Amino acid sequence: MITLTEFFELNREIILFVYGLVFFLLGFAIILQTRQSSRLDLARNLRWLAVFGITHGFYEWGDLFIPIQGEYLNEATMRVLYFIHKILLAVSFACLFEFGIAVLPSSKSVRGFHWQTVAIFVAWTVIVFFIFPGDPIDRDWRRMANALARYFIGFPGGMLAAYSLRIHTLQRIQPLNVPKIVQMFQIAGISLGLYAVVGGLIVPAVGFFPGNLANTDTFTELIGVPPLVFRSLVGTVIAFTLIRALEVFSLETDRRIEQLEQQQIINAEQERLARDLHDGAIQKVYTAGLLVESAARLAVPESEMDKRLKRAVVALSDSILDLRRNLSELHSHTQVIQPPLPELLQNIAENPNYNTMVHISIKNNLPVEKAISGMRSNHVVSIINEAMANTVRHAQARNVTIETKDLGESLQIQIRDDGLGLSAEAKNGYGLRNMRDRARLLNGNVEFENNKGLVVTLTVPWKE
Repeated sequence: MITLTEFFELNREIILFVYGLVFFLLGFAIILQTRQSSRLDLARNLRWLAVFGITHGFYEWGDLFIPIQGEYLNEATMRVLYFIHKILLAVSFACLFEFGIAVLPSSKSVRGFHWQTVAIFVAWTVIVFFIFPGDPIDRDWRRMANALARYFIGFPGGMLAAYSLRIHTLQRIQPLNVPKIVQMFQIAGISLGLYAVVGGLIVPAVGFFPGNLANTDTFTELIGVPPLVFRSLVGTVIAFTLIRALEVFSLETDRRIEQLEQQQIINAEQERLARDLHDGAIQKVYTAGLLVESAARLAVPESEMDKRLKRAVVALSDSILDLRRNLSELHSHTQVIQPPLPELLQNIAENPNYNTMVHISIKNNLPVEKAISGMRSNHVVSIINEAMANTVRHAQARNVTIETKDLGESLQIQIRDDGLGLSAEAKNGYGLRNMRDRARLLNGNVEFENNKGLVVTLTVPWKE
């Protein structure tokens, strides 16, 4: 009957293969699960844990396959393989260390490694290859390089990764109200801490402290199970919990889709309300205003009835302004990024509904660095379109000039035509009132002047 220690020793190759496979699958699963479009900081930093898993998996497989190649390869090739093998171990631990730094909420984002990771890797390189150089084929030198990699990089890297993942989970993941995923991240953090102990402090037997006391041989004699088995179990827990925890990216995507669907429903309802407001309430208030205005004309000037009717007209005008403001707010979610104002004016000049009736000139004197928001430019363009429509319909003009000026704090646009000008009856028409309403929404004003035709001057502040 063989002992437990003998059993594990006989199956060492299988355990090595499984151990390497666990970490390789961990890295591969992280690569597949990570969402590039995720807004979570964790998504950008998990690449370091993925590289750690893959490189560490290859390192463990090297312990299995490199000795087999010794029967077929020459000494120089074996020396290169063992050299790469030790570098691979240090690189894998460096990626684990980098993950710990990058995941810290207070850590600054950098493109490559943080300087702390580079410093600790360079320190290991100097000690192993310059202070205590040796032949990679020499087993004692390989054990020394292995132990120093675990002491200098593996142990602090594992502990830092465990601490950082816990802090990140509490500050960034827990507020998402996903208790099961938080639990998986917490277990993964604890497992990384255990791995830092069994993978970073239990080293091959070496001739210096503490490796001469706490090493794989003394651990196996004390426990009866080699540390490789514990590392495999801890690695399995890390892989399982992290793969389960990475469901947070799917959850994040589902929530974003749900938010988009809810926003679409809200937008559709706002569109319906806007249509009802425009086609119903505003038109009815306009009609009421016209009726009150017509009644005011019949009243005796300066009589009590005349005064009350005029106050009613003012109240109705204010109501129309409020309704238009509400209508603008309902439409604000549908605003798209507008081209610059000079381009919008050029589009008006090229509109066949206008340029087939009159000749349109554009004089743009606006600085390139100044611009107005998309929603405000919509109102400006609507005012200009109203002025152009009136010119084409009623002015009998041949030429129209649209000139823009920068007045410092304000933008001024003049639409000048050589037509008949503005009649007294037209001054209170619907189109002009609409232009005044839009100008007030912009906290500006619009003026109409007969000067060898009609000059419409719109002045609005640059800022909201």
